[in-house]
Amino acid sequence: MSLATETITTLRRRLDAGEITSADIIRDVAAAIDAQNPEIGAYLSWDTAAALAESTSSIPGPLSGIPVAIKDNINVTGQPCTCGSRILAENYRAPYDATSITQLRAAGAIPFGRLNMDEFAMGSSTENSALGITRNPRDLSRIPGGSSGGSAAAVASHTAIAALGSDTGGSIRQPAALCGVVGVKPTYGRVSRFGLVAFASSLDQIGTLTQTVEDSALLLNHLCGYDPRDSTSLDTPVPDFTALLGRDIKGLRIGLPKEYFISGIHPAVTAATDAAIKQLESLGAHIQEISLPHTEAGVSTYYVLAPAEASTNLARFDGVRYGHRTASPADLLDHYMSSRAEGFGPEVKRRILLGTYVLSSGYYDAYYLKAQRARTLISRDFDQAFQKVDLIISPTTPSPAHKLGELKNNPLQAYLEDIFTIPANLAGLPAMSVPAGFALEDGKKLPIGLQFIARPLDEATMLSAAHAFEQAAQIR
Repeated sequence: MSLATETITTLRRRLDAGEITSADIIRDVAAAIDAQNPEIGAYLSWDTAAALAESTSSIPGPLSGIPVAIKDNINVTGQPCTCGSRILAENYRAPYDATSITQLRAAGAIPFGRLNMDEFAMGSSTENSALGITRNPRDLSRIPGGSSGGSAAAVASHTAIAALGSDTGGSIRQPAALCGVVGVKPTYGRVSRFGLVAFASSLDQIGTLTQTVEDSALLLNHLCGYDPRDSTSLDTPVPDFTALLGRDIKGLRIGLPKEYFISGIHPAVTAATDAAIKQLESLGAHIQEISLPHTEAGVSTYYVLAPAEASTNLARFDGVRYGHRTASPADLLDHYMSSRAEGFGPEVKRRILLGTYVLSSGYYDAYYLKAQRARTLISRDFDQAFQKVDLIISPTTPSPAHKLGELKNNPLQAYLEDIFTIPANLAGLPAMSVPAGFALEDGKKLPIGLQFIARPLDEATMLSAAHAFEQAAQIR
C-alpha cells in the first residue's frame, strides 16, 4: 500500500522503527500526484528532487521527514507563490519562508508542493483560480470548496499526507467538509500570519487540513506560538494538544445555536447533524439550545469588512516591483490600470470595487463603521453563549458539494455557502470541521462536515471533543 495513504501519526511510528525513510514517503506522494493530479488539479507545482534533497538534512523532531503540502498563498523560499492569480504567476518566487514554514521545518517537516486556491483566497469553490479549477476527489463533477480547495482535495485524494491552508471566512473548514477531511482554524493570532499573502488582515488565519484530528493536533503543536514579526500574534503559552486527546467528554456542555438550523439546509446535512448530536450525547456530553441572535448579519458584515481590507491589501500589486506588468503602457497611469486589469480575475475585481466603495467618502460611516459595530455584536453573542456552554456545534455547510459551474453566475448564493463559518472569523474564535456523514447524490457519497467552535485559545477542548466524536463515529 502507498505510504501516501497513511497518517502523520502512523508514518512517524514507522520512521522511528526504521521501517521506512522520508525519501520513501516523498516518492510515494510524488507518484500519487503524478497519477491523480491531472484529473483533480489540486497541485499547481511540486519539486520532488528538492524535497528528496531536503529529506536528507531535515532536522530531527516530531515531524521529521514528513512532507506537508502548502497552499499557494504561503511563502516558501525560492518557490512560486501565485495566490492562484495571473498577477503573480509569471515570475514571482518567494524570497523568504513564512513563519509557519520556519516552524514546520524546525520540527523536521518538509514543505512539498504548491496547492491551488481561489485567487487571493476570494471564493468558496476553487473555480476562481486563474491557473485552472480543482475537482472534488469524491466526485470529479463537483467543487472541492474553497478557497483552500487544493489543500482539501490533496488530503482527500491521498496526494498529500497533510496540508496548510488559510481561513478568512471558512476557507479551511468549508472545503474540509466538502472533501471529507479534518480542517482546523485556530484562534486569530495563535499562528503567525507573517509570510501569508494578506486578503483581509483582521480575519485571515493559517490552519491545517489532515486525515485525522490527531494529525491536526500534532501540526498545531508546532505551528502555534508567538512571532514578533506579526503584530497580531498572541504571546501566550501553547499546550501540547496531542497529550490532551483521549480525554473523557462526559459532562461537556455543548450548545446548538438555533439560528444555524434554518430552512433550506440539505436534508442529508440535517440528518448527519442530528446523528452527531446523538453520538455526542452517548459520550456523555450535555446538548442544549443557545441563541446567537446576530447570526443573520454575519454574511453581510463579512462582505463589507473583508473586501474593504482586500482593496487596501491588494493595492501593492501594481506591476512595479514584481508580478504581471502590462506591455507598452501609454503612461504611468495606464501602467497601473492595465497591469491590474490584466492580472486580476473577475471575483478579485468585484471585491476590490466593493471594498473601495464602502471605504469611500460618504459611504464609510454608512457601511464600514456599521459593519464594525455589527462585528462587535456578533462577538458579544459568542461571549454570552460561552458563559453557558463549553463548545458550540453546527453543520459546517448548508449543503454538500455543488456541481462545477452551478453557482458561477450567482455570486450571492455562493457567498451564502459560508453562512455557518463566517461568524467564527468575525469573532476570532477557533473552529474546525470533522467528517460527520454523507449525502447520496448521483450514486456518489458526498461528505458532510460537523463544525466545532470554542472559546478563544481553547483549541484543546475543541480538539478533544472532535477527537472523541471522530473515534466514536468512525466516518471515513
